[in-house]
Amino acid sequence: MGSIGNESSKPEVVTVDVVTAKSLIQTTHVYLDVRTVEEFQKGHVDAEKNINIPYMFNTPDGRVKNPDFLKEVSSLCKKEDHLIVGCQSGVRSLYATADLLAEGFKDVYNMGGGYLEWVKKEFPVKIHVTKDSII
Repeated sequence: MGSIGNESSKPEVVTVDVVTAKSLIQTTHVYLDVRTVEEFQKGHVDAEKNINIPYMFNTPDGRVKNPDFLKEVSSLCKKEDHLIVGCQSGVRSLYATADLLAEGFKDVYNMGGGYLEWVKKEFPVKIHVTKDSII
């Protein structure tokens, strides 16, 4: 029964919907986008405090976890910072939020539905226009 006891001592991931996430981002929370840089540049949540640190990278062999994810977040955020973690659909952000909580971050929420849900609600987005994307 020892392993069951250990599981319950882990901080539990709290998922908030995009409406709640939007109000938190507009007030106190930093939005941590854990999608790839390519996904981020195609469009991301319009937030004053928006950080993009990929949780996974695309490789020829598929997606692999970013080995420096926690180090990169820790270099930009304090463990007391208020964070909303989002990705494309809500899967990567769930794992990223769990990792951050396990690392000792105190106030981290997963944004359920991710960027896709944000767009569906027609919330504001930003798109990076590069010279390559101009037709």
